[in-house]
Amino acid sequence: MSLLLKFREKANLTQQQLSEKSNISVRTIQRIEAGKELKGHTLEALAKALGIDKEKFIETVSEEKVENIFLIKLINLSSLPLLFIPLGSILLPLIIMHWKKQVNPLTKQIVSLQILWTILFPIIVLIVIFIGNLLPLSKQVVPLTMLLLLLVNAYIIIRNTAAIDKKNELHIRLKFSLI
Repeated sequence: MSLLLKFREKANLTQQQLSEKSNISVRTIQRIEAGKELKGHTLEALAKALGIDKEKFIETVSEEKVENIFLIKLINLSSLPLLFIPLGSILLPLIIMHWKKQVNPLTKQIVSLQILWTILFPIIVLIVIFIGNLLPLSKQVVPLTMLLLLLVNAYIIIRNTAAIDKKNELHIRLKFSLI
């Protein structure tokens, strides 16, 4: 739930009433409650309209961001234990994402990466099996390919977690979202 929404509901104000009291458009209030970053004049006007000290409001916003980053890292890392279970690396992050109400572009990108990886995994393995039937390859090539693919996925998850920790963004990401 948005921090602004919590404060607005605590003050028992509608979006329209807060808009009138703060001279901030209803649309801007809706965007902020949907996840847009709150800063500058808008931050000051809303803090004043809600009767909250600006510094306390900024501190609370910062605390919420830290909590969100922790949850985003948890959503990303939740794919790791279920790498060996088909769809496991998708389902657990999705469950946590919706349970903790962390449906945002970053978490959608995390799940999209796992969906794409889950689709590509069997395709790559089938290609290796097909090539193995055409060429005299060792019988260990398919299991080694599967292990390598699992390790690459684990690397992607761990590398993205480190990037979320440092820059609040993914290091390895898609240019599109599957959800």
